[in-house]
This record gives sequence, C-alpha cells and structure tokens, in this order.
Amino acid sequence: MNDAYEFLAKGGVVMLPIALCSVIALTIFLERIWVLQRERIIPKQFLALLTKALGEKRWERAVSLCDSNESTISKIARRGLDYLGQDRELVKEAMQEAGRREASYLEKFVGALGAVASVSPLLGLLGTVTGMIKVFGDVAEQFKDGAQLNAGLLANGIWEALITTAAGLTVAIPAFLAFKYLMSRIDHFLVELEAQSSALVDLVSPPPKRHPLNSDTQETSSEESKESA
Repeated sequence: MNDAYEFLAKGGVVMLPIALCSVIALTIFLERIWVLQRERIIPKQFLALLTKALGEKRWERAVSLCDSNESTISKIARRGLDYLGQDRELVKEAMQEAGRREASYLEKFVGALGAVASVSPLLGLLGTVTGMIKVFGDVAEQFKDGAQLNAGLLANGIWEALITTAAGLTVAIPAFLAFKYLMSRIDHFLVELEAQSSALVDLVSPPPKRHPLNSDTQETSSEESKESA
C-alpha cells in the first residue's frame, strides 16, 4: 500500500485526475455490464409469452405481461399497446419513439467512458511535460551555480516525469477496450430490438391483407386494356 502511495506521489498532482478517471471508467463499465444483460433487454421467456398472447389477440394478457416486466422490449411493446385498435402507422411510430428512448438509456454514460479513454493519456502527457520542465529547470539552476551536471539526479527526474504517461496509458487502454466492447454489445441489442419491434407491430396492428379477388380483377383489367390497345 505504501509503495503504491509513493508511486502516485512521485507522479505529482496530475496523478489525482488520472486516478479519478480510472475510478470513473471502472464504475461506468460495471454499471453498464449490469444494465446490458439479455434478461434486462430481450428476455426470451417473456418474448415468447408476449408473442403468444398477441398472436391469440389476448390483449389484456399482453398488457399484464408488459406491466409486470421491466425489460427494454416490454416497454416498447407496452407503448404500442397503448395505441391498440388505432392506425398501424401510429402504433409503429409510438413503438419507434419508445425504441429511441430506450436506445438512449442503453448508451447512457458510455460516451463518458470514451472521453476517459481519450483524456487519460493527455493528462499523462501533461504530467510528463510539466515534470520535464521542472527537471530541466533544476539542471539550469545547477549550471548557474557552477556545479557539474548530476546525471543521476537528471535520470531520476526524467523517470518520475514519465510515471504520469505510463499511468495515463494504463487507464486509457482498458477504458478504450471497454468502450468498444460496450458499443458493440449495444449495437447488437439495438439491431435485435428493431427486428423484434417490427414483428410486434405486425401482431399489435396487422398489415391490411390484399384480397385475391381484387388482385385478379386488377390483372384482368390490365390485360383487357392491353388487348384493346
């Protein structure tokens, strides 16, 4: 514990924001991992029960299922059920709006994780630059006093200055990998949510069926018009 404290102390004041960035990154990653569980977004058992209820037109059962489930897909489906019996486009638009709102929630804080990955190495570089300025300032003072250059002191100063760069990269690399992983997972869920939502729209408000008789009549009339021409 003392060694870690001494290591941080040698890095200077810039080590404090770097350490804070590491705490923020870890907190965001763990929180999002907890949120981005399949059972919290598209639970298979719930979806199967909901699809069955909608297919059988048991609307009260479908509403009850959605109200008793806190998953992302249940909130989207529940919004569509609010427009039950209305125009298909209204149902679709309502579910798309709910989908956008849920997508925003899934991406919450992930941008901050990307910012940590970008800022941490810059903080490390800042600490190194300020440390090098201090080291060469001390060297200049030695030459002013007529003393010879102390190579050991110079090397020790440079070593301490580089600590912040190493610390910044140590935070930035895992944060960047975590950011890419979370974004990939979110994108995967969003694609699946879109597909499932489209299927649910068809169950809540089926598209109008094309009557075969009308189709045959249109084809016959088109053939007659061609023959008369």
